[in-house]
Amino acid sequence: MSDKLRTLHVGLGPIGAGIARLVQRRDDMEIVGAVDVSPDKVGADLGQVIGLPHRLGIAVAGTIEAALPESGADIAVHATGSHLPQVYPQLAQLIEHGLNVISTCEELAYPAWQHPELARKLDRLAGEHGVTVLGTGVNPGFVMDRLPVILTGVCQEVRSLRVTRVVDSARRRLPLQQKTGAGLTVAEFEARVKAKTIQHVGLPESVALIAKALGWRLDEIRETIEPVIADRLLTSEFMRVEPGGVAGLHQVARGLVGGREVITLDLWMTLQAENPRDEVQIEGTPPIRMIIPGGIHGDRATVAAIVNAIPLVAAAPPGLKTVLDLPAAAGVGG
Repeated sequence: MSDKLRTLHVGLGPIGAGIARLVQRRDDMEIVGAVDVSPDKVGADLGQVIGLPHRLGIAVAGTIEAALPESGADIAVHATGSHLPQVYPQLAQLIEHGLNVISTCEELAYPAWQHPELARKLDRLAGEHGVTVLGTGVNPGFVMDRLPVILTGVCQEVRSLRVTRVVDSARRRLPLQQKTGAGLTVAEFEARVKAKTIQHVGLPESVALIAKALGWRLDEIRETIEPVIADRLLTSEFMRVEPGGVAGLHQVARGLVGGREVITLDLWMTLQAENPRDEVQIEGTPPIRMIIPGGIHGDRATVAAIVNAIPLVAAAPPGLKTVLDLPAAAGVGG
């Protein structure tokens, strides 16, 4: 009997496909099934769908139910959506079939903040079926929550914490440029922010994760989203934005205790952003400042974060977990 972890991949968009490509390179994992709702993917060979030069002999199913009977999977790798209420039925179905679940769903990174009842239901369901559920990725899951928490481990006390992430979205895929509002007018941007179709999902969850780790009882989390206006012609592989158009978004989430701002997560995602970086500043004893020039590549890092955490999820005690509940994942030497 193989000692490889058998994975079922649910969702084969750009991130889901990247995850599957990395999993099939791992000696300790084996893909045994795949699911996607896109008509052009259903029935096709998984290798072709995810862009490999060879077939994998696995036909992509159109539903989770269709993929489950013969898969014998140990863990489902879930990458279909950002909002927990929309993906909850998929998660519940996978759990009820006895699969551990690791998901890119941003609101699953700390669901107790916005969806406490769904979080309780997931935890109870996972416990009943003896499986583990985790939401993670690069952001939330690492760069704006776990990484700064790790850095506080050498502080005697922490008075406040600020994370700045500046992403040059011109170097990223088209869906990310679109979800940050690039190419819109200001009026269109504001309308879509109101409709909650323009935003980076997960910033409040990262604030709540940090607060939990540091023992802060937050009074509230405030979030703002504003357009970044192009002051010159900006271009990417997919679009051009004239001066006065929207180049991206500036989103800030703030955690307050007693009226004092103790956590600030400052996110810029814009075409041709200046000085892209990830920066952590901790006001504490001792104070800490860490900068990653260029920043961590979101898509590649999300794929790695998911795949590297698969063995940890499979080995963890049953229940709904956050990244704070598991050991830090490590990459594999090449």
